[in-house]
Amino acid sequence: MKYLCLVYCDEALLHSLPDSPQDEECHAFAESVQNSGRLVAAQALQPVSSATTLRVRGGQLSITDGPFAETKEQLAGFYLIEARDLNEAIQIGSRIPPARVGSIEVRPVRELDVEQPSGTQVSA
Repeated sequence: MKYLCLVYCDEALLHSLPDSPQDEECHAFAESVQNSGRLVAAQALQPVSSATTLRVRGGQLSITDGPFAETKEQLAGFYLIEARDLNEAIQIGSRIPPARVGSIEVRPVRELDVEQPSGTQVSA
């Protein structure tokens, strides 16, 4: 089963706290999960100030610069992993280096059946 591990932290403090992870440590962690066959994808995100929030209400598109809501912690990145169950996903998520200075939200991925133009079904 796929799990999304969402990395949240105060981006203003992410690299300045004593326990802050360095990029090399994060790369090493991602490589170790990839070598275990559990990593599907992982990416860090640009600062929250680069975000754009979209809303469609009554068929009208509204575009706002910045994040959806003001929070103390921002979404900094993600790891999409394969795990047997929630317990294994939690074990993997607990080793994500930014967990020391932020938080990791572990959430099961709900598979969507998407029909391809050829008419065949695939899971997304």
